[in-house]
Amino acid sequence: QVQLVESGGGLVQPGGSLRLSCAASGFTLDYYAIGWFRQAPGKEREGVSCISTSDGSTDYADSVKGRFTISRDNAKNTVYLQMNSLKPEDTAVYYCAAGPPIIYYSGSYYLARLYDYWGQGTQVTVSS
Repeated sequence: QVQLVESGGGLVQPGGSLRLSCAASGFTLDYYAIGWFRQAPGKEREGVSCISTSDGSTDYADSVKGRFTISRDNAKNTVYLQMNSLKPEDTAVYYCAAGPPIIYYSGSYYLARLYDYWGQGTQVTVSS
């Protein structure tokens, strides 16, 4: 059974850090584009970051550039999103998604309809 499972969300104060994990089962992440998306209440889903698991190339949305880092550990079949300097506006449910590598190489990092598999999401709340 193909599955993506996110973990690592929680409540953190502004300026704090969290590391989200996206663990894949039922398939290997060797040649995929993995995207992180988020959706805050009342807002549209937003693409946050994308990685090509074949060569580690990355992309970031302007809103998180310099604060978030996406990485992968192919041996653990897991992709991570390290989130530093968190702000209240980062509060959202965070989802990871897997899709064909053409997503990354065509620059279509955040076209959600191109992704084949989605996780269930993990809540991140940034508040004092």
